[in-house]
Amino acid sequence: MSTRKQLRALVEARRGVIVPGAFNALSAKVIEDLGFEALYITGAGVTNMWFGMPDQGFMGLAEIADHTARIRDAVSLPLLVDADTGFGNALNVYHTVRTLERAGADCIQLEDQVAPKRCGHFNGKGVIGTEEAVAKVKAAADARRDADLLIMARTDAAAVHGFDAAVDRALRFAEAGADILFVEAVTRAEEVRALPRLLPRPQLMNMVIGGKTPIFNATELGELGYGLVLYANAALQGALAGMQKALTVLRDEKAVTESSGLVTPFAERQRLVGKPEWDALDERYA
Repeated sequence: MSTRKQLRALVEARRGVIVPGAFNALSAKVIEDLGFEALYITGAGVTNMWFGMPDQGFMGLAEIADHTARIRDAVSLPLLVDADTGFGNALNVYHTVRTLERAGADCIQLEDQVAPKRCGHFNGKGVIGTEEAVAKVKAAADARRDADLLIMARTDAAAVHGFDAAVDRALRFAEAGADILFVEAVTRAEEVRALPRLLPRPQLMNMVIGGKTPIFNATELGELGYGLVLYANAALQGALAGMQKALTVLRDEKAVTESSGLVTPFAERQRLVGKPEWDALDERYA
């Protein structure tokens, strides 16, 4: 079964599949190694990691396409790809979908913020008009060459126009051809519980650590009817915490050893990046 068909089956099961975010190929390999069923290529994570900048519209199509292609080559999991606003109007969205489909995406996420967009859990967001947003979703659905490629439509309208307006937009996105719906940054637990009853298509719920949405256990979200539970930056925030701890010890104590428990052992690092497999190829072609 193709990764796109695998992802469709996961989404339609509506059992709250946890989808961690990957910010590069190594983080994607860790996610796969730990047994997760799909991963999300996070625009925020790519922006933070690639540029050392906040999630405020600095990433372009070339950067996310490059990361998608590298991660597609590194892992066999289904890939959900954050395409921000599609990098322009409906025609740009059409081109974005073609580009990311070719790079190996199994699902492409688009949102309705004005450009330059910002993290969904930042203040000061704005959204484009409903009709323009719907047209962009239609363009995305039309652009795909493979009917199994999934389109996920995200709305940030809850922060701008309120919860009911966000639900109305999501309904329009479903009519326009979105396979997965994503209502971003709802702020009340009752809203999280209500969305699966209000929207017909499978949904993703975004659990931002330290964000505006109340944190729910993924099992409970599955019981509510969510298809996917996104932890876009758990790996990145965990990696940052690990770097800060290890480097603080190095600065203060002038040495770090494997026995400290602060770092992944050298041998484990080599296993994760496939050194034994590359060594076998080296011997084969020697």
